[in-house]
Amino acid sequence: MRALQDFIGRVRELPRASIVAIGLFVVLGVLAPYIAPHDPNAQDLLSAHTGMSWEHWLGADHLGRDTLSRLIVSARTSLVGMCLVLMIALSVGVTIGTIAGYKRGWVEEVLMRLVDVGLSMPSLIVALAVIGIFGTGYWNMILALALAWWPGSARISRAVAVGIMNRPHVEALRVLGASPSRIYFRHLLPGTIGAVLVYATADAGAVALSIATLSFLGLGIQPPTPEWGQMLVDALPYLESVPMQVILPGLVLTGVVIGFNLLGESIALNRVPAPLARRVLKARRLAAAGWGKVGR
Repeated sequence: MRALQDFIGRVRELPRASIVAIGLFVVLGVLAPYIAPHDPNAQDLLSAHTGMSWEHWLGADHLGRDTLSRLIVSARTSLVGMCLVLMIALSVGVTIGTIAGYKRGWVEEVLMRLVDVGLSMPSLIVALAVIGIFGTGYWNMILALALAWWPGSARISRAVAVGIMNRPHVEALRVLGASPSRIYFRHLLPGTIGAVLVYATADAGAVALSIATLSFLGLGIQPPTPEWGQMLVDALPYLESVPMQVILPGLVLTGVVIGFNLLGESIALNRVPAPLARRVLKARRLAAAGWGKVGR
């Protein structure tokens, strides 16, 4: 009961606007097929570029497709893509980071130099290079972004793993002859989950923005699948005549990115020790910007 009260108290300290924005994004993503008023790909040229009406609450695009329905279904597209990218990136990053923190020595040096190389390159450039090699497509985009995002989580995992390995009870287990697998799976790996989830929450907005960017460039999610970046591309030729078709997906994407950034930084500052919080936030910013290194 006390743990529940503590959790509620911490949630109340978080920015309400970010909670509302992310909550709405998740709800729309999960329930999109059931709450979208129209088929997002249904075309009606007679309704092309119509304004707000009872039939099309936010108007229709150049092909007469309902804008509100496309915005809602795009939330599902971005949510699924974001979760897949983070799951793959965190799995790779946590594995490499915890192995480096457990083994130390030359293994740590090799793995951390690999992480430094990953952090030194802009994430978008890495994604573009992977897509250039394997081609465009949904799964190639997911793979490209996951390869661009894993170094930050590896750095955080390594820092947490080193701290856990220096704790008295873990050192006692090693002296008593506990197997490496027991130490790794029962103490080291679970202990890194909290900090890595904070990192993932703080970085989710940047992943959503990268998905939209690649789709905007024609390298990510392809038509006719609704996606915010693709909606911006479709509406750009009509910016002067129908500006709302550009403004609406831009506003939604901006709200999601800002909401995740505020929520992630608030969770980091409220729920993890200050030094680790600073490391988490710094790693997130460097992974998103794609340059520099996080101090070891």
